[in-house]
Amino acid sequence: MAPRVLVSDKLSETAVDIFKRNGVEVDYLPDVGKDKEKLAEIIGQYDGLAIRSATKVTEKLIGLADNLKVIGRAGIGVDNVDIPAASRKGIIVMNTPFGNSITTAEHAISLMLAVARQIPAADVSTQTGKWEKSKFMGVEITGKTLGVIGCGNIGSVVAARGRGLRMRVIAYDPFLSHERADEMGVEKVDLDTLFERADFITLHVPLTDKTRHIIDRNAIAKMKDGVRIINCARGGLVVEADLAEAIKSGKVAGAGFDVFEVEPAKDSPLFGLPNVVCTPHLGASTTEAQENVALQIAEQMSDYLINGAVSNALNMPSISADEAPKLMPFVKLAEYLGAFAGQVTESPIQRVEIIYDGAVAQMNTKALTSAAIAGLIKSQVSDVNMVSAPIMAKERGIHVSETTQDKSGVFDSYIKLIVTTERQERSVAGTVFSDGKPRFIQIKGINLDAEIGRFMIYTTNDDVPGIIGTLGTVFGQSGVNIANFQLGRDAPGGNAIALLYLDAPVETKVLDTLMASGLFKQAKPLAFDVG
Repeated sequence: MAPRVLVSDKLSETAVDIFKRNGVEVDYLPDVGKDKEKLAEIIGQYDGLAIRSATKVTEKLIGLADNLKVIGRAGIGVDNVDIPAASRKGIIVMNTPFGNSITTAEHAISLMLAVARQIPAADVSTQTGKWEKSKFMGVEITGKTLGVIGCGNIGSVVAARGRGLRMRVIAYDPFLSHERADEMGVEKVDLDTLFERADFITLHVPLTDKTRHIIDRNAIAKMKDGVRIINCARGGLVVEADLAEAIKSGKVAGAGFDVFEVEPAKDSPLFGLPNVVCTPHLGASTTEAQENVALQIAEQMSDYLINGAVSNALNMPSISADEAPKLMPFVKLAEYLGAFAGQVTESPIQRVEIIYDGAVAQMNTKALTSAAIAGLIKSQVSDVNMVSAPIMAKERGIHVSETTQDKSGVFDSYIKLIVTTERQERSVAGTVFSDGKPRFIQIKGINLDAEIGRFMIYTTNDDVPGIIGTLGTVFGQSGVNIANFQLGRDAPGGNAIALLYLDAPVETKVLDTLMASGLFKQAKPLAFDVG
């Protein structure tokens, strides 16, 4: 029996034809996504659900989807899909992360030009019969400095367009190497330097805990007088009220915004201000982009439903059904190793070497490497997945290599991740015990046996008395329970580390208290997606 797919939002006729040509039955009901009751009534009949942004795939809807195997989002954003709920039910969630890069980049450039020449306001003025040439004095962009925050898939296109417009391009991206920056013809700088030097600033990063409100009143204070700010990435990257005040004071000369902290944006502090150009999240809204992502999702979903191949999945690795039971614990281990290295590494990563030792060396190491790289860069690129991770690593100039070897120690299998940056080399290793749970077994060459929890603290220190007591006292006084505690050292009186598995995250002030004791070189909070 052929699999059935429901298309609940508007897709192109060509995309519908792709489903049919690949042997998938398809019901094209482009308005049912807005009818919650009707959608809930029929969702149980389908193996696949193809959507854009109108359909809200909630936990309740997923609970009714007894036969659903895959949800395909024609586009990159999946805010309208409850991914944890889908994962719990074994439903794959796919997107099309690269289908609208050029379109979004061109929109950012368009807003930059519109703000530079005050085109929207001048248009309104002229069409009302006024002729206010002196009122709308603009600035050239040739020779100006464009600061690109986030130089990944979209940001790199914006940087190339900026160079084509004869702008000087500087970029801030923790994962952008100097070699890759040189290839792109941009200058890699730190964030404060970008704020200080840029005439135009454009944002191209995901919304994460690290990037939320990356531009606020303190950041604006570091910028040039007369700077212009463009945001076509995500609402919430900029504190809109702070930017509005800076525009009113004249510190910021203009802004172009396609995304807002609350959408649909019925109101914003930016509305009505001089030389602020606003659009209703149109970054991906071109005929070409909409067609591209529709065709891509139809191909991906068909390939999975007919052949079992997984592409651009946000919650599942690209592995076959036969190898999944044995491989999945090592997939999680690889992701945890990468996530550990990514969270403790602050300087640009140049190389990543992954060593597979023992039985794991005979497994699907490509999937494992993708999982490790996805974990490594997830702290900076929230929408990374196992398929897109290698591409994103290459874009950032990160050289990835694999080494497989026969069993060399006491463990039947282990994975070791070695990360090289401009400043240092860092290693972390782990294995999967007989209970199927991944464990850290070595960090910085120091052996230990640490269970992996959702909330952890990693500390480094000299091997001196008082470490255990200080950790217990500080966390106890802060009301944070320690679920597990592992120590390791390279030699008596030498370098030592600790990994604490906590029941809850800790506040920054608690870590500040640890550092104030003078006993610790580093105290780093870690978070892992443990399910």
